[in-house]
Amino acid sequence: MMNEQLDHSNVEHGMQPEDTPELRALYKGFEDENLIPLWTQLGDLMPMHPKPKAVPHVWKWAKLLPLAKTSGELVPVGRGGERRAIGLANPGLGGNAYISPTLWCAIQYLCPGENAPEHRHSQNAFRFVVEGEGVWTVVNGDPVRMSRGDLLLTPGWNFHGHHNVATEPMAWIDGLDIPFSQQMDVGFFEFGSERVTDNATPNYSRGERLWCHSGLRPLSQLQNTVSSPIGAYRWEFTDRALTEQLLLEDEGQPATVAQGHAAIRYVNPTTGGDVMPTIRCEFHRLRAGVETAPRQDVGSTVLQVFEGAGAVVLNGETHKLEKGDMFVAPSWAKWSLQAETQFDLFRFSDAPIMERLHFMRTMGED
Repeated sequence: MMNEQLDHSNVEHGMQPEDTPELRALYKGFEDENLIPLWTQLGDLMPMHPKPKAVPHVWKWAKLLPLAKTSGELVPVGRGGERRAIGLANPGLGGNAYISPTLWCAIQYLCPGENAPEHRHSQNAFRFVVEGEGVWTVVNGDPVRMSRGDLLLTPGWNFHGHHNVATEPMAWIDGLDIPFSQQMDVGFFEFGSERVTDNATPNYSRGERLWCHSGLRPLSQLQNTVSSPIGAYRWEFTDRALTEQLLLEDEGQPATVAQGHAAIRYVNPTTGGDVMPTIRCEFHRLRAGVETAPRQDVGSTVLQVFEGAGAVVLNGETHKLEKGDMFVAPSWAKWSLQAETQFDLFRFSDAPIMERLHFMRTMGED
């Protein structure tokens, strides 16, 4: 096997040692001692540009939601399974429930009256709600309302559980850094209290009441935090910020990232940086008819359509998109967006990891 790999690699890189009994004996010695010479692996270990195993892929909300609903009828929520969360498995990653090598994305479904038990883990997590209401996530004892368009945070090692006090089921997406944590062997998990999750339903969480006042920071909380102390980023503020950017553009002010393309990044108010150390979250709004420039990034990015209709072009292939649909662009995949109507999309990525490790490269950025 090693000799076959050598022949292929040597032809590609201009090295062609003579196939002799001595050379075969050398390779047999390598195998016996669990050694692999670089010259047989160079093309795989050091490619000219990223060659991810993950592939661009689109998931349709119209197919995901009925499957989640059926799982709600057949699969209970409780200790052991913990969550009725269905991971989006990238077709190129060998059956693992990873949307990319660094990111996990799942649709989670909670029926009326159900409680998802309390636990905590090293992995950082968020929830984004494309539609519905009636669920509260309780983070370290702080009940946080989940509503349409909201981004909810559960940073690593925070106890959290969910409860649905409505008369209807609710579905949302979860995003975590599970694949990155698993590959780095940094994961810890701990079950929380066995009590039923606190069913308090305040309109605003304690974190919001303390932190969500424009341009103001409480003097009682001057220390910076690794992840954002805000439990929920509300849709009303996201929508207003995007609307104002486009209105300012109409007035001739340089307020948008590109013509007809408004965007915001959710930030940690204590640092001005990303909401969590491993995950970046953004929201984008395109006017009808706008097409973004093609771009390529080191690292993985995932987008979900919040409202409107359009398309994504992934490595030259056009995919129609509507409300709830999701797609992944793996490292160095070329992608761009086309808006048929006003097109609102939530985006998350592993950019904080790539930037902090100085691996980030981008081509075709707006």
